[in-house]
Amino acid sequence: MRILLAEPRGFCAGVVRAIDIVERALALHGAPVYVRHEIVHNRHVVEDLRAKGAVFVRELDEVPEGALTIFSAHGVARAVEGAARDRGLDVLDATCPLVTKVHVEGRRYVKDGRVVILIGHAGHPEVEGTLGQIDGEVHLVAHAADVAVLPIDPARPVAYVTQTTLSVDDTRAVIEAIKARFDDVVGPGTRDICYATQNRQTAVRDLAAQCDVVLVVGAANSSNSNRLREIAEECGARAFLIADAGALSHAMVAGARAVGVTAGASAPERLVEEVVATLKALGASDVAALPGIVEDVSFRLPSRLTA
Repeated sequence: MRILLAEPRGFCAGVVRAIDIVERALALHGAPVYVRHEIVHNRHVVEDLRAKGAVFVRELDEVPEGALTIFSAHGVARAVEGAARDRGLDVLDATCPLVTKVHVEGRRYVKDGRVVILIGHAGHPEVEGTLGQIDGEVHLVAHAADVAVLPIDPARPVAYVTQTTLSVDDTRAVIEAIKARFDDVVGPGTRDICYATQNRQTAVRDLAAQCDVVLVVGAANSSNSNRLREIAEECGARAFLIADAGALSHAMVAGARAVGVTAGASAPERLVEEVVATLKALGASDVAALPGIVEDVSFRLPSRLTA
């Protein structure tokens, strides 16, 4: 049994920035630092930061007045920002810059007199934040079929924006349905699609083409990790989403000649290394990384953390 590693995999620049913000805040200000929701969707990351002094809360009313508070990489609604101001919280915003870009685009479309259609999954923190950042008429759709029942006159000008954990391939059918139904449609170019989502999905397709089994290291509540597993399965591989090496069983890889391993954008590389070690203990012989896109994207930290 051989092990093939996807490239790229794991942390994206937005996740790296969010984690760095928490760690830098702890180094400069000391514990506790309060974080609203999981900073990123990975239990191991959260537990590591908790051990360093981060306190994770569901809502701002759990935070003492005036305390240093960090918003997660997924972004928050304007109402949450207002509540933080009202309580005098000292806020650091770890929202991924690519998510912020979606917020800005959505507000610009509304200002131009357009109805905004947000392509994404209901209940996802990023989607909730985006819905709460755009002051105007916004409709959420997940599938092409949802477009047909939107309560919008086809003659009205519309615009679409997307959840960043969706790729060009994920949104293509929905965008085509929007353009087919409405007369005047605008939306961001493919250059605005999250590079990390697209790159990891391309890499897992290459991986699945050469493997009997694909293991995706990531959290069950991670949208991009779940999508990687689905794509590997669509490509004909047996695919499993596992939180860590402890979730890997011999039955998952039994009879496989090649096992592919990748990781969602919020999964640390050490989890991949532990999965590889477990596969070797199960009899895997050699490990090779597939050629892929080398990412050199980085996002700046808030200036107050770098002064």
